[in-house]
Amino acid sequence: MINIPNLLTILRLLLVPVVVVLYYLPVSWAHVSAAILFTLAAITDWLDGYLARNLKQTTAFGAFLDPVADKLMVAVALVLVVGELRLPFLAIPAAIIVGREIVVSALREWMAEIGKRTSLAVNMVAKIKTTVQMSALILLLLYRPGDSLILQYLGSFLLYIAAILTLWSMIMYLKIAWPDLTLSSEKE
Repeated sequence: MINIPNLLTILRLLLVPVVVVLYYLPVSWAHVSAAILFTLAAITDWLDGYLARNLKQTTAFGAFLDPVADKLMVAVALVLVVGELRLPFLAIPAAIIVGREIVVSALREWMAEIGKRTSLAVNMVAKIKTTVQMSALILLLLYRPGDSLILQYLGSFLLYIAAILTLWSMIMYLKIAWPDLTLSSEKE
């Protein structure tokens, strides 16, 4: 159960509250240190999956905890940047991203109940979305009001791109599941 990939996932979970504390410290290096730790957590997201596959160390515990850690990390970072920056237009992509995660998680759970969980494997659009989303959040975590606006503009632009990719990947997942979603149940 406990192996290197699972330890990396646990580390990612433990970094989430540290990122929050660092982000709100009343020091000039707060946002930079929060962004660096968030970047480290994002790297562990890729690394734990890579190691689990290549070392053949996939576990049920890891399969459960990895998406929890990913979603918690992203949701907390979105709350930080939307709350701190006081830029209401960032709430739109944040709501789209969080909403998609809820829909896709519920869809995966339902597909698992009917024995078709593997039909919703992560696709390339979702992988690109994750990369763009993490890049956007790193830039927005780095930004402090009053600093150079390039971080804010580029981070905001990338967050909107991530939201579009988020919707696209959700539609792809729903399209795959649609035949099963529209079947009549004998209990109805």
